[in-house]
Amino acid sequence: MASEIKVPAMGESVTEATLSQWLKQPGDAVAVDEPIASLETDKVAVDVPSPVAGVLSEHRISVGDTVEVGAVIAMVEEGAVAAAAPAAPVATSAPAPAPTPAPEPAGDAATTMSPAVRRAVIEHGVDPTSIKGTGKDGRLTKEDVLAAAQAKKAAPAPAVSMAPAATTAAPVTGGRGTERVKMTRMRQTIARRLKGAQEEAALLTTFNDCDMSAVIEARNRYKDLFAKKHDVRLGFMGFFAKAACLALKDVPSVNAYIEGDEIVYHDYVDISVAVSAPNGLVVPVVRDCHAKGFAQIEKDIADFGQRAKEGTLTMEDMAGGTFTISNGGVFGSLMSTPIINPPQSAVLGLHRIDERAVVVNGEIVIRPMMYLALSYDHRLIDGREAVTALKIIKEAIEDPTRMLIDL
Repeated sequence: MASEIKVPAMGESVTEATLSQWLKQPGDAVAVDEPIASLETDKVAVDVPSPVAGVLSEHRISVGDTVEVGAVIAMVEEGAVAAAAPAAPVATSAPAPAPTPAPEPAGDAATTMSPAVRRAVIEHGVDPTSIKGTGKDGRLTKEDVLAAAQAKKAAPAPAVSMAPAATTAAPVTGGRGTERVKMTRMRQTIARRLKGAQEEAALLTTFNDCDMSAVIEARNRYKDLFAKKHDVRLGFMGFFAKAACLALKDVPSVNAYIEGDEIVYHDYVDISVAVSAPNGLVVPVVRDCHAKGFAQIEKDIADFGQRAKEGTLTMEDMAGGTFTISNGGVFGSLMSTPIINPPQSAVLGLHRIDERAVVVNGEIVIRPMMYLALSYDHRLIDGREAVTALKIIKEAIEDPTRMLIDL
């Protein structure tokens, strides 16, 4: 009996998606709940599972097609068994040795590669069938491909024979090529939302610098004990999340947003943490940061980072959020003016840590310094409030005891 595979519900505000890749081809056996296709929405990639076990008999749409929730995208013959490969004929004489076929990236391994992974494979010229995937269900990630490419470069070059060999002239390609790649739905949404934020909000950024000495000292002193007890790495984001909670408590407008002609204030802090994913920047939400300790915040952030790489974040993971922290320092950024994440009204930008000469108690000393940037919607947040909030964050980072005594 043929069963339909339909586009599942993907969230309250999501009504359509784009087919990014087929994970199963007609004739492939599928198990119950096994993903057969990957859909891309405005925010996340969603796997479409098979409701029954059997054999995939038909694709109803093509890669790149846009479909609505509930649309039929494929058919499965329930209970069917995949056809076995035909047996090779028996030869009456000894067969000649068959040449070893070159690996073909367009085989089964390619069908489970995301567009980002596929581009990395082509760019670095690696064989995807020889790489062990570390993503969900053994799928390749971009990091797997980059690691394989690095290993390929590090491998010793084959010995060069000293015997003379015939030479052939390499073809001269010349020219300058271009490539047109359609924007993914996620990238289109990112572009639309960021441009919308610039056009609607009255954006302004205030800066400060921060001495990271105390946080670095605390982290170096306790990181091993912290990891042993909580099974998670102690990073800097936990400190900044807790420091932000202090600032947002004292300056509630920075934790609010405009809705029509009303201001919506929040008595809780849900922090959106910007993380890089293969298809673009995503902002999963660490909920109730004001009520969580360092360990739980770090665990949540680490989990989001891993699932962003694997493409397994859900719509629920990114819904809501009252304030955003974006860390450009991990990419080497010295300073930036981050754009707010609508409908939020403020975003904190973190940057790289550099040793710089500063004056402390009348003396010039070398300290690890970081520039902080707070971009905000001036329609709601006055300059005094923005500067005050950023100053509270700076003071909490420079004296972490303040976070323990709520000062």
